[in-house]
Amino acid sequence: MIELLKGVKILDLSRLLPGPLCSLFLADMGADVLKIEDTGSGDYTRWDLPKIKENSAFFLMLNRNKKSMRLNLKEQDGYDILCELVKDADVVIEQFRPGVAEKLKVDYKTLSKINPGLVYCSITGYGQDGPYRDKAGHDLNYIGFSGLLGQTGWRKGRPIIPGTQVADQAGGSLMAVMGILAALIGKNRTGKGEYVDVSMMDGTMSLMVIALGSYFGYNNVLERGESLLTGSSPCYDVYETKDGKFMALGAFEAKFWKAFCVVVDRPDLIEKQFPKEGELDEVRKEVEGIFKQKTRDEWVDCMADVDVCCTPVLELDETVENEQVKARNMIFEMDHPFEGRIKQIGFPLKFENSEFEVKLPAPMLGEHNDEILSGLGLTAEKIEELRQKKVI
Repeated sequence: MIELLKGVKILDLSRLLPGPLCSLFLADMGADVLKIEDTGSGDYTRWDLPKIKENSAFFLMLNRNKKSMRLNLKEQDGYDILCELVKDADVVIEQFRPGVAEKLKVDYKTLSKINPGLVYCSITGYGQDGPYRDKAGHDLNYIGFSGLLGQTGWRKGRPIIPGTQVADQAGGSLMAVMGILAALIGKNRTGKGEYVDVSMMDGTMSLMVIALGSYFGYNNVLERGESLLTGSSPCYDVYETKDGKFMALGAFEAKFWKAFCVVVDRPDLIEKQFPKEGELDEVRKEVEGIFKQKTRDEWVDCMADVDVCCTPVLELDETVENEQVKARNMIFEMDHPFEGRIKQIGFPLKFENSEFEVKLPAPMLGEHNDEILSGLGLTAEKIEELRQKKVI
């Protein structure tokens, strides 16, 4: 069991993807995460399709190892309960639009008066300041502003939407995890809490090291497909095979490109790894023609014992069954008391002295209301009264 964050208490006020994925990683590392959901429909992802039985497959993957409490923060009794929970919390995570937390009186300035050691993390599209502060947005908008979308796509073609939510998850969730862990370390050293302002646009921009480095170095914007790592060279690209599937050739280093040329019996291409001006299309067509000679599986067999970065482009069902995925336990099954046998994405970090384990399945809506309130000293009668008043 991973208990690196054992004893760290987190109140998660977020929903959908960025905040819940952040708290999932922290929960998987041993933190005690309490998911605060409203008394209406709760986290919207519960009801997204596809559902397993009652809850969405997305929700079940994002919210294991957490508890759920339904709480109406607009009612004074509900707000008072949250304040009691804050007194003993280490971290609060929220992803309201800027200004909403203040209206609900659950912002850092307010809650840090209750708990000066509180680490408070806000995840928003554009951050807490700047001219875009109040703009609505989704992942597509954030990667559009960050430059990532503009760099993604075929040469001389339109931008292509990535196959996963880069801004939400890498620019938001992972940056929030990093900020929270840094703030907790700082708190252990100074005893003071911290406010962490995560902008998904900022976080995505921080990933644009190669593209922005090229721009700053050349003082020129390379268009889509013109940089070495986005398809300008035949040695680093995706190629269709005889059966309509694809292979990814990442022979960026000279030794890998040479090994590729040798195994396909085209030594004449070794000196054309980075074609001169005017030769690019010709060399690319040559390599395209090479890959069209075999099926994807035949290429996999052909490259099996060759030290060259040439691998199949898998579909999701193939990824799930992939031998490396299985060896690293990145897909596993577990029992859920209400949903039955469900599949999950594994925890991506491996530790020498800690083994990943699911302590709790994703909670049903408000499943832990009575447990949490009893822990605060409320009687069964008082809890029922709050339920009748729709505070919980």
